[in-house]
Amino acid sequence: MRVLILGGYGVFGGRLVELLQDVGDLELVLCGRSWERAQAFCASYRGIAHVEPLGLDRADILQALRSRRPDLVVDASGPFQDYGAHPYRVIEACIEAGVDYLDFADAADFVFGVSRFDAQAKAAGVVVLSGVSSFPVLTAAVLRRMAATMDIRVVEGGIAPSPYAGIGLNVMRAVLGYAGGPVKLLRAGQPFEGRGLTESRRFTVAVPGHLPLRNLRFSLVDVPDLQVLPPEHPSMTDIWMGAGPVPESLHRLLNLLAKARALFGLPALAPFATLFHAVLKRARFGAHRGGMFVSVSGSSGDRPVVRSWHLLAEGDDGPLIPSMAIEALIRKRLRGERPGVGARSAVHALELEDYEALFERRRIVSGFRDEGEGDTIYRAILGSAFQALPAALRDIHGASASRRWMGSADVTRGSGMIARLLCAAFRFPHAARNVPAIVTFSPTPAGELWTRRIGSRTFRSLQSAGTGRDRHLLVERFGVARFSIALVHEGSRLRFVPRRWSIGHIPMPGWLLPSGETFETERDGRFAFDVTIRVPIVGLVVAYRGTLTPEAATTDATGGGEIATVS
Repeated sequence: MRVLILGGYGVFGGRLVELLQDVGDLELVLCGRSWERAQAFCASYRGIAHVEPLGLDRADILQALRSRRPDLVVDASGPFQDYGAHPYRVIEACIEAGVDYLDFADAADFVFGVSRFDAQAKAAGVVVLSGVSSFPVLTAAVLRRMAATMDIRVVEGGIAPSPYAGIGLNVMRAVLGYAGGPVKLLRAGQPFEGRGLTESRRFTVAVPGHLPLRNLRFSLVDVPDLQVLPPEHPSMTDIWMGAGPVPESLHRLLNLLAKARALFGLPALAPFATLFHAVLKRARFGAHRGGMFVSVSGSSGDRPVVRSWHLLAEGDDGPLIPSMAIEALIRKRLRGERPGVGARSAVHALELEDYEALFERRRIVSGFRDEGEGDTIYRAILGSAFQALPAALRDIHGASASRRWMGSADVTRGSGMIARLLCAAFRFPHAARNVPAIVTFSPTPAGELWTRRIGSRTFRSLQSAGTGRDRHLLVERFGVARFSIALVHEGSRLRFVPRRWSIGHIPMPGWLLPSGETFETERDGRFAFDVTIRVPIVGLVVAYRGTLTPEAATTDATGGGEIATVS
């Protein structure tokens, strides 16, 4: 199978080649205006699929189709928002030459308009699919999964790329081209014209049981979903799609420029694309992780439903996701599965199961959440991951009534002066071995009060499910100190990972955030905890570990027990 890839040495085309490098039955013709760059890319390639460079201007595509005779053309170039007076030149050439066509188009108007070629494509026996990328193929697949059990009314979604993902100059041109410009969407059941990057919302991408992304700012983007998804779901009244690039400082600058353009009628910002692209290439810091979400409000029968789908991708696997839809279609075609002929958007190209099979080969996880699915704090935060916890953890965190667990603990303390002062301030237990431990859990309107007595010392904290920027996190308060903690399920352990903290209402710097390996598990059928609290510069403050059993099952004050974590 011969595939001609326009922009084959660019960001998305290059990643598609990487995804297909293990397929020996492929000939990939990598095209672009620069033969030198195409040749250099091919020279550095190490896969088993055959690659060859080709210098080609898209204006000459018909001649290349006749001479190279590919089975498929993939347009990975762009920007699709700026294809000039003849935006569908490549599609028309493919239909004339009888060659199938796929593209990465992210321009809503471009993708929505492809259906005008449907009759011609069918007459020529050609497949033309536009927008074969995360927006809208993956979002459409997620919505179809949700629509099986609910009526969809309000949809919002977004992509949060890793700061190390890197975007091409053409993508930056496209973004700055519509920043502050009109964006067609659906609002309150009526067509509405928003302004690109002028509207922002915050969201936390949190796959159940996995370390979530930081709470991020997402801004309105012009993507095909806004136009091609509403017809798929007649009950839909609102749709909003955003992107959450970091650093947030640069993101906010883009917001300001977009608002200035919209307010004062300024020309498009595309001439600044080279500058922003250069800055973004150098502003790479933070966790090498990315994510995506789709959140839906609707109903199931007479019951209101709020459901969300989350995706997390680690390291260099995240940037590959936009190219995975075309990867999947090429692999399917090699197995003899070809999409039906005709020209249309790619909303029905793949199902979520197709993506999930690709995710399994990489460090990519995804999952659904239902609003209000948990009747306790830990059920609400962990979602579907709660049922995967060991039985003892489900018992201690699955109850909502007052209860007491008892057992024993070992305690180690830091030896420095500041460590001793902190232990005194928070009433942490004295250093000891095998001392009685009792934890009382008391529901309150603000959450659940944990009263811990280890040896002769008693200390308390209030736990609750986070809201706002702490959404999907556990919030634990020790007096005026407030800690936001991620709950991460790993094997038989539930880990507690501090993410941010404050004193009163004053956010504290992250480099001072207390840390330490803290987890719960099950040991010999008992609830077991291991809590370590370290403070930067100070070092160890306190560590305590042990086991607990419910009061009714405890035979003596020193047998069995554990103390719930301080997180």
